Parts: sequence; C-alpha cells; structure tokens
Amino acid sequence: MSAQVIRILSGMLLLMILPLVVLLSHWHWQPNGFPAWLLPLFWLTETVTQPVGILTHCLLCGWFLWCLRFRLKSAAMLLVILGGAILAGQGIKSVIKDNVQEPRPYVVWLEQQHHTTVEQFYSLKRHQRAALVAQQLRDSPSLPSWLRQHWEKETGFAFPSGHTMFAASWALLAIGLLWPRGHHLTVILIFAWAVGVMGSRLVLGMHWPRDLLMATGISAAIILLACKLTEHWCPGLSARENHYKET
Repeated sequence: MSAQVIRILSGMLLLMILPLVVLLSHWHWQPNGFPAWLLPLFWLTETVTQPVGILTHCLLCGWFLWCLRFRLKSAAMLLVILGGAILAGQGIKSVIKDNVQEPRPYVVWLEQQHHTTVEQFYSLKRHQRAALVAQQLRDSPSLPSWLRQHWEKETGFAFPSGHTMFAASWALLAIGLLWPRGHHLTVILIFAWAVGVMGSRLVLGMHWPRDLLMATGISAAIILLACKLTEHWCPGLSARENHYKET
C-alpha cells in the first residue's frame, strides 16, 4: 500500500471520528434552544451551500494550483481532475438520495410537531415543500430566521450528506496532494473547516451521523482515484514529491 493511500485512508478515519462519537453516544438532534455558537456553524455550512459553494470550489482550486505550481498543461489537467472529483461525488450523492429517501432530522421533527407525515412532505415538489416549511414555522418565534430559511431551501433527502462529501473531498485531496509537499498548515486548516462543516450539518438538524459516515467513505474512494489520476496525468508531480522527501 502506497504512502498516499495510507494518508488518504488515515484522513478518512480522522474525519469519521466526529460522526462515530455522535452515533455511539446516541445523541439525537432536537431544536432545544439556539445558542449563539450556532450562527458561526451556519456560516460554515453556507461555504458549501450553493451558490457560495461554487466560490469556495474556485478558491480552493486556485489555492491548490498555487501550492503545486504546475505548468499550464498540468494545471489545466489538475483543474479537470479536481472538478471531476467534486462533481462525481455530488452525482453519486444524488443517485443514492433518490433511492434511499431518508428524511432529514428537522423533517421528522416537523412531523411530530405539526402532524404532517414524512411521506406527505416528500410527495410534494420542492417549492411546495419549502412553502410548507415556511407555513408550519410561521408561529415559531424562537426559531432564527436564518435557520428557517435554510430549512426552506434544503428540503431534499438526507442520506448521504452532500455538504460533507464536498468538504471531505477537499480535505482528502489536501492530505493526498499537499501534505507530502510541505503544505501542512493548509492541510490542517482545510481539515478543520471540513470537520466544522460536518458538525454544522448535525447541529442544524440537516443530517444523521450515518449520513456523514457514508459521505466520507464515498469521498475517500473518489479521492483515491483522483489522486492516482493526478499522478499519472500531471507531469512532474512525483518528482516534486521526491524533492520534498529529500529535503
């Protein structure tokens, strides 16, 4: 097993610690108060939510290119591979969601509070679901407006977590491509951001721990392939890694 594979699998296990701890603790999300620290977690979630997620993707692509300093041809190929890895993850996520059809935690809570069944909720079209969420939460003054609007926007299924897949993919790309080239601080910051995004999905009532675990596992499989393609299609990458090892 190569060092790169070991790094990526180790990164996957690190990312899985949070959802595993939550799962084993039998913690269940409930909207019992909304402390001030929820807002920063919401903004972490927003870095992945569209359309801001597109900007995040572009910024990370640019940073990876700067860190790796490829020539034009290799840089263009790297952009294709990075974009393809993220899009592949989101495509796989959508297929699984449509087949598993697991409700989000907040939808289950709405069912308990307002007597609208999960089946009825998901039988509606997306804009109808958003209108129903707005209607049912109209008389909930304790619920922050930013969270209510997020729920209205995110009315799809839960399993697996698309936000986690996006953030975990970038974290695993970082440990696969940047760590051996000396960009340790970048890797640590991206990992911290990814864990924050994962945590935000739990405390905002958007996902169950198993959604995060599956998303991280799928991301690891995709990134293993993406890193192999990068080594093959981006000339000079292996030589550059060897240079950092020697120095």
